[in-house]
Amino acid sequence: MSAAVLAVSRKHGSKDMSKMTLISMIATAAAFLAAPDISGADSSTPVVEEKKAAAPIVRKGSLPVNGIDYYYEIRGEGEPLLLLHGGLGQIEMFAPVMPVFTDHRQVIAVDLQGHGRTPLGTRPIELPAIGADLATLMKQLGYDKLDVFGYSFGGGVALNMAANAPDQVRRLVILSAPYAQNGFFPEMLPQQAAVGAGMADLMKDTPMFLSYKAVAPDVSEFPKLLDAMGALMREPIDYSDAVAKLTMPVMLIYGDADMIRPEHMIDFYHKLGGGLRDAGWMRENMSKNRLAILPDLTHYETFASPLMANMAMTFLDGGGKAPNWAEQVGK
Repeated sequence: MSAAVLAVSRKHGSKDMSKMTLISMIATAAAFLAAPDISGADSSTPVVEEKKAAAPIVRKGSLPVNGIDYYYEIRGEGEPLLLLHGGLGQIEMFAPVMPVFTDHRQVIAVDLQGHGRTPLGTRPIELPAIGADLATLMKQLGYDKLDVFGYSFGGGVALNMAANAPDQVRRLVILSAPYAQNGFFPEMLPQQAAVGAGMADLMKDTPMFLSYKAVAPDVSEFPKLLDAMGALMREPIDYSDAVAKLTMPVMLIYGDADMIRPEHMIDFYHKLGGGLRDAGWMRENMSKNRLAILPDLTHYETFASPLMANMAMTFLDGGGKAPNWAEQVGK
């Protein structure tokens, strides 16, 4: 449990502990408080160099798509990569690992509907609709084809965007997101269902609200955002049909202590055609898709892990293959 949650629970009493635990789960409070070494890995883990900063913003603004004014920032140069943050977060969630992404990519980061600098609008929050919006937004920004990376809530958006605009997405990384509601551990579901505007006052001193307050165009929308996110999480979603439409290479990444059940991670990978048989001596049965389960990482840490970011970039750049035994002996 994050320091913010503990502080609020002491203020309001133990009866609010379950609500505040939920807030921690869906808003990843720990990430907003943590230093770049949030991954918790040992000294052998690749890290973002302390003196290395992300490429500066070269363009930013807002564009209207289907009634939502989406805020975006563009950094760096190279092949385009769209970054999508998690629920109750914003672009700044990726600050610890942004240098990894901007080192040799042009990164387009977007505040999703109702989050950060993007107003909520009048329509409900629905992942297929937001995914369709982003496909249109990328076209408006001049990107006909690009890689897409989405974390948690953003991972669901990325899945739907790629399924509905497969010709627009070159490679896809889905981080710490299920394809269906039953992918979460069972105890998560009633807690997610309880999210709503009634929690807004309890969150006034948390990093989730404070970071929202720092950039949101209308802070009074925060309770409405909680209602909208709660409504989304109460829906028994299942995007199996969307998974079946993914034609591009896909990488799934999770923490070994994620809020997603390990069985669901494997099932997701199976649906993509991976993990169904041995790859073969010469990789003749190798799936084009990948699955990574990273050690010592929770759901609230995966997106800030340099290990994750470097692994994702290796996949997005089309690399990662180790030499096989025959190649090692020069055959």
